[in-house]
Amino acid sequence: MSSSLAPVPRTRPTRIVLGLGVLLMAAALGLGARAAFRHSYETGFGRAETALRLTVHALEADLARYEVVPQLVADLDMVQRLLANPGNPALRTATNVWLLDQSDAVQASDIYVILPDGETIAASNYRKGAGSFVGQNFSYRPYFTEAMAGTEGRFYGVGTTSGVRGYYFSAPVLDGGGRILGVVAVKVGVDRIEQSWRGGEYGFLVTDPEGRVFLSSEPGWLYSSLDTPTQERLARTLATRRYADAELGELPLERRRELGLPVFRVASGDAHRDYLAASYGMAGAGWTVHVLLDTAGLRAEAWRIVGSLVLLMCAAAFGGLFVIQRRARVAERLAMQRYATAELERRVEARTADLARVNSQLGQEIAERRATERELRAAQASLVQVGKLAALGQMSASLSHEINQPLAAARNYADSAAILIERGDIARARDNIAQILSLVDRMAAIGKHLRHAARQPEDQLGAVALASILPEAQTIVAQRLATSGAVLELDVPPDLPPVRAGATRLQQILVNLISNAADAVEGLPDRRITLSARADAGKVTLRVRDRGPGVPPAIAERIFDPFFTTKGMGAGLGLGLSITANIVRDFGGTIACRDAGPGAEFRVTLPAADPAQAAA
Repeated sequence: MSSSLAPVPRTRPTRIVLGLGVLLMAAALGLGARAAFRHSYETGFGRAETALRLTVHALEADLARYEVVPQLVADLDMVQRLLANPGNPALRTATNVWLLDQSDAVQASDIYVILPDGETIAASNYRKGAGSFVGQNFSYRPYFTEAMAGTEGRFYGVGTTSGVRGYYFSAPVLDGGGRILGVVAVKVGVDRIEQSWRGGEYGFLVTDPEGRVFLSSEPGWLYSSLDTPTQERLARTLATRRYADAELGELPLERRRELGLPVFRVASGDAHRDYLAASYGMAGAGWTVHVLLDTAGLRAEAWRIVGSLVLLMCAAAFGGLFVIQRRARVAERLAMQRYATAELERRVEARTADLARVNSQLGQEIAERRATERELRAAQASLVQVGKLAALGQMSASLSHEINQPLAAARNYADSAAILIERGDIARARDNIAQILSLVDRMAAIGKHLRHAARQPEDQLGAVALASILPEAQTIVAQRLATSGAVLELDVPPDLPPVRAGATRLQQILVNLISNAADAVEGLPDRRITLSARADAGKVTLRVRDRGPGVPPAIAERIFDPFFTTKGMGAGLGLGLSITANIVRDFGGTIACRDAGPGAEFRVTLPAADPAQAAA
């Protein structure tokens, strides 16, 4: 009896263990399947987000190519003359031909010029007969009304004349007095963007602020709304004729979330398709870009992972049986494991010591590099001061001529006064002495200029009237202007408000910019330099323009860098404009340079002094 009951204690635990093993495998399989689906969906969503970023960057780069074109066309003399005299047929013909050439050159769909009443008088598509924009009125388009309000306009929609979708940029055309003569508009076609999307792994949608599809890799989705459109949204769309006469529908779409990710379910007859949806709003263009990835492939991939997991679990079960059968080798394996653990700990300790040593070396190198950086900054500051002293030497040479003249005159008055005193003509001798004192004051003023230029800027910011420092600045640059043959023209209104600055450093800004302009026009037929100033919205803008060769685009971004110069060897250290830019920033202002065609224009914008400072 005892022998028949002996196997029971061994069999029952075995069955329990096997039952628990089966339950654990089922639970693990369920968790693994959920993890496989989550991994597949999250991986697919990550790919969709990557495709979304690339698509948004491509769209932004494509639109940025054309953003400045309307303003460049609006600045042309031909366009301004045409809008000033729209009835001139010769000007219209010449402008049409030029716009056609430029449209082909920049690969724009259309470029056209619009009068203030909305009528188009010149267009690059003037040859298309009924399809031409010439004679069409676009006053209802937002890009026209925005440009007429003085700002750059942007709009996207279907052309009411051509029926072609596009993105529109616009800019106002201003005359010399700032009056708006009309509008220049540029249309960029978007069909080519859709063609690059078709046939790929992803689906693409671009919607407007009203949620209506504007671009799509699926032609059947165009002009459909992702959500049920309200009457207010529909009225806004129809008022601007954004989609001309196209039929506006509603996409049968249901927004869902699966495994925490956004999903678009699109119905097609009795069936439907699910897409993972990654979306991004392009605030500048007013678009929302959606990248869609069909979940059917993701689910198939997840099921493949689940199948692999089943195979792995079967293999693990067989492995477990194999381990149970070879329990005799457990002790040996444990011993090997202890040895391996000890060896691993030893290696970890050795590796930790190596890492500590490397970290110490890195810390020392960082300290050395920081010290080197401080030395470099100190050297750069010294070089900047050397540049200022070099500029002081140049100014001293130019002002020596001004000092020699009053010195010679003072000597003559002194000799004459001595003779008059010997003769007893005290009245005339007193007049000569007064003349000598006036000449001494003049030389003291010249010395004051030199001291101000050499001294480090320590003046406090306050209200400085531009008219109060112009005479001294003109005195300093007079010799440089005479050497180059340049003529300084002033356009400073008498009621110009004072600026918040330091008088000495503001004078240094004017001297540097005028001297730079004198270098630019030297040896040229037109050597005029114009210094103008205007106040607007609590700021004062100073402009120094020359008629020299201008500033090439390749160096425009580097012109204010220290030690950057286009002059020959020994002609300058390249610190004048860098020092000027630093002073302007200290004043809380901005400085910029643009090509004025011909010549260059430097624009300095400074905050106007508040009323309390101005009164003081």
